[in-house]
Amino acid sequence: MTEKLTIRGGKTLEGKIEIAGAKNSALPLIAATLLTEKEVYLENVPRLDDVQTMLNMVRELGKDVTATGPDTVRITGAVSSNQAPAELVRKMRASFLVLAPLLGKTGRAEVPLPGGCNIGTRPVNLHLQGLKRLGVEINQDDGRIIARANNLRSNDIFLDYPSVGATEQLLMAAVCAKGKTTIYNGAQEPEIRDLALFLTELGADLSLKGSVLTVNGGSEFGKGNYKVLSDRIAAGTYMLAGVATGGKVKVESVDPSSIKPLSLKLRKAGVKVEENERSIQIESQGRPDNLEVITLPFPGFPTDLQAPITSVLTLAKGKSVVKETVFDSRFGHVAELSKMGADISVTNSNTVFIEGKNKLRGTEVEATDIRAGASLVIAGLAAEGKTEVSGMKHLDRGYSELQSHLESLGATIERVSENG
Repeated sequence: MTEKLTIRGGKTLEGKIEIAGAKNSALPLIAATLLTEKEVYLENVPRLDDVQTMLNMVRELGKDVTATGPDTVRITGAVSSNQAPAELVRKMRASFLVLAPLLGKTGRAEVPLPGGCNIGTRPVNLHLQGLKRLGVEINQDDGRIIARANNLRSNDIFLDYPSVGATEQLLMAAVCAKGKTTIYNGAQEPEIRDLALFLTELGADLSLKGSVLTVNGGSEFGKGNYKVLSDRIAAGTYMLAGVATGGKVKVESVDPSSIKPLSLKLRKAGVKVEENERSIQIESQGRPDNLEVITLPFPGFPTDLQAPITSVLTLAKGKSVVKETVFDSRFGHVAELSKMGADISVTNSNTVFIEGKNKLRGTEVEATDIRAGASLVIAGLAAEGKTEVSGMKHLDRGYSELQSHLESLGATIERVSENG
C-alpha cells in the first residue's frame, strides 16, 4: 500500500495555524529523559513518526512511556539496557543521541551507526571526538559504536563545526561528568537552548553564552515538567506556502526571533511580514522578488528551509541563487521541480540557479526526504492542475497534521492510498 498527497493547485492560502512542538527539540529531550529515573512530563510533543520512534527507543531501553494527553507524555523508570535496537536507530539519525545518556547512567553504550534522511554525508565523528575528550573509550564493531567510561571526566571541547547533534550529545555527556566542561563553537540553534533549559529543569547546572556552553557536571537528576518549544521549521514552511500561493498566512505560538533569517529574506523579496510576540503573519504582494540564499548554522538561514524557499523562488521575478553549505547533498527536490516546469539547475558546488517563471504545472513527483517533500507540496499548492506527491513516509516524519493545516488555509488536498 502506497500513499500520496493529491493537490489541486492554484488556491490562495489564507488563515492562521497554531504551530505544534518542534520535532528537532522533542527528540533530544526524549533521549535526555534517560538521565533520570524520576517522573518526567513533556508537553507540546508533536505527533510524528520520528517522535514515536524515539519514544519506542527509550521504552526499549527500560523507560515506562505513557501518553497522558493528545500532546503530553509521561516518562519514568530506570534504564534496563544499554544496547540501542538497530532497527530503531537506522530509522532515524537522532536516535544516536541516546549514546551519551546511556554512558552517563551505565558507563557503557552500544549504538548502531544512525540512519534517517539521505541528504549527504553526516558523519558522527564530532560526537565521538568530543566524547573521547570526556574520557570515553570508543570502538567500532560491525556498524555499531561501543562506548565505555567508568567515570566521565570534565574537559574543554572545541567543535571544528557547530554541529547541532554533536552539541546535544556532548551537552548530555557533560552534565554527567563531575567538574567543569566548556564546549567551544557549539551550535546556537533554538533547539540547543531548549535542551539546555530542560536539563536545567532536571537539575543540571549549565549556562549558554553564544557558541560557548559551560557545564558544571555531576548533579543529581530529578523529576521534570517541560513544554517543548514550537517548530520554527514548520512555521517557516507554512509561511512559504502562503507566499507561493499569493496568500496571507499567520503562524501562531512561535517565537519570531527563531525564524528571523526567513522573515528578513521574505521582506527583501517584497513580502509583507508582521511580527508579534508569539506570531508571524506574511502577506504576498504579488510575485516575490529574486533572492540569494545561503544556508548556514543558526543564526544563519536554516538548511531545513532551503528546499521550501527554493520552490517559492521558482516563481520569483528574475534570477535567484541558493547555496547549501550545511549538507553536501540536499537537492532531491530540484529534479522534481524541473518536472513541474521550473527553470532550475544545480552545480557540483552545491549551488542552485533559478530563473523565475510565472507558473508551475502539476504532475507526479516524489519526496526524497522530509524537506524536499515540503518543497514539492508548496510547489503543488502554487501549480496549475493536479500534483501527486509520493514518498509520504518522509513528510510523516516531519510535519504534524500537514493536510488538515493546509485544508484550514483553503488548500484542496487529499491523502490517497493505492495498492502496489
